[in-house]
Amino acid sequence: MSMHLHHPSLSYNGKKKGKVKFRNAEEARKARELEASWKELQKKWDVEADDKKRKRAMSAEPLSYKLETPVGRTTTAHIPSRGDGVGSATMSAPKVYTGDKMLGIGQLHKSNAVPVFRSEDAHDIAKMRR
Repeated sequence: MSMHLHHPSLSYNGKKKGKVKFRNAEEARKARELEASWKELQKKWDVEADDKKRKRAMSAEPLSYKLETPVGRTTTAHIPSRGDGVGSATMSAPKVYTGDKMLGIGQLHKSNAVPVFRSEDAHDIAKMRR
């Protein structure tokens, strides 16, 4: 899908809104008054959002990366591979049909193998349209 169909919160370049357009001068005046009263409230309660964010970011501990082996891996003993047929990972015997009821295997479409038990089934499979 195109990016213009996504919500702005899914964007990587921020959620900046454009310039606000008002219907008339009265609404613009009210918006300016509300913004000014909001700033006064923030100053009254001593909340400066930008300064607060800046102080928190500057007081944070810088990231440091250490490329070390995890603690548990250095003490793990070597576990030998069991390739001599001992244990539960041995290969099972191949499964082979030993009965006499099945005549063969027919192919209906591409890799769709079907067991054939009667000669009529074999004729039907052969006559099917491809």
